[in-house]
Amino acid sequence: MSYFGDLPDYRQKGKVAYPLDEVLLLLLAAALAGAETVADIARFGRAKLLFLQRFRRFANGTPSHDQLGIILARLDPVAFQRCFVAWTAALTKTSAEVIAIDGKRVRRSYRKKGADAPIHVVSAFAARQRMVLGQTKVGDKSNEIVAIPALLELLAIEGAVVTLDAMGCQRNIAQTIIDKKADYILGLKGNQGALRNDVEVFANEQKAVGFANTSVSRDTTVDGDHGRIETRTVTVFHDIGWLQDAHQWPGLKSVVMVESERETNGKVETETRFYITSLTLLANALGPMIRSHWMVENGLRWVLDVIFRDDECRVRTDNAPFNLAIVKHIALNVLRTGKSKDTLGMRRKVAVWDENALAAYIAA
Repeated sequence: MSYFGDLPDYRQKGKVAYPLDEVLLLLLAAALAGAETVADIARFGRAKLLFLQRFRRFANGTPSHDQLGIILARLDPVAFQRCFVAWTAALTKTSAEVIAIDGKRVRRSYRKKGADAPIHVVSAFAARQRMVLGQTKVGDKSNEIVAIPALLELLAIEGAVVTLDAMGCQRNIAQTIIDKKADYILGLKGNQGALRNDVEVFANEQKAVGFANTSVSRDTTVDGDHGRIETRTVTVFHDIGWLQDAHQWPGLKSVVMVESERETNGKVETETRFYITSLTLLANALGPMIRSHWMVENGLRWVLDVIFRDDECRVRTDNAPFNLAIVKHIALNVLRTGKSKDTLGMRRKVAVWDENALAAYIAA
């Protein structure tokens, strides 16, 4: 609670029946115990008032559904996310960590009246620690290219490796990462047409002659799962001074080519992807980092959609959807700090069944 103590309260002090720290505690405890909507949170508060009073007075009980909705809608989302980032920075170590940055749309957060689009949240996810480090909302008339640098500015990422898909392959984003004393691995596709074409032509030419005219490192891995066999060959081109002379990309040191071959039920599919990076590591080190980026799919997106049922949430008013997204990220991080061997879904169920387990999560 100390990390959220400076969160500004828009309400007049003399008229506050429910102190903000009590509201935040209610939001967290309810999210840990399976609450998915504002109505769920209000009902949890009424049912678990004695439990909540272990930690705070709750002299006036807990807010109603309407009161909670108003508080969530008006709570300053920028200040809230800064408090969240400060808290997670105290929990995690980002040095040598792969930080995957990716966006997710909260599908039912739109409003037909006024034609408000669903909110789009860009999150930073520590792949090894499986923790959300921070998040920001994409503006209504903006996109991820603008939101990503804003998120990076919030984070302490010195010594980390930031991975982004092709949407984030932008000069200003690369420069922001370098300025923060971190490294990057960026997916390279058509939005950087000239750079992509030069890389692809060069890679194909060198592959045709067995990489005789350049310095490379290579690594091949084979995985088998659910009837699928996938072979990945990672090739890192280390001698790219000519490419940097032509494009002057901030911090660019190496180019990576990943060739994948998937065999499923006798059907073979192939794919070639390219990346640019500020790292000078060998293929056997860069390959796992690139694969780590996709942990955000199962470690964050899937968890929010399936366990927290994020896409079904109909909270839509003003700042409420984004603030509730932050609450879910807090709850997810708290669940992951526990030492239980249970799945995340089971941990939420145990938090419902056992008040002592819920108290332990909050105390931790």
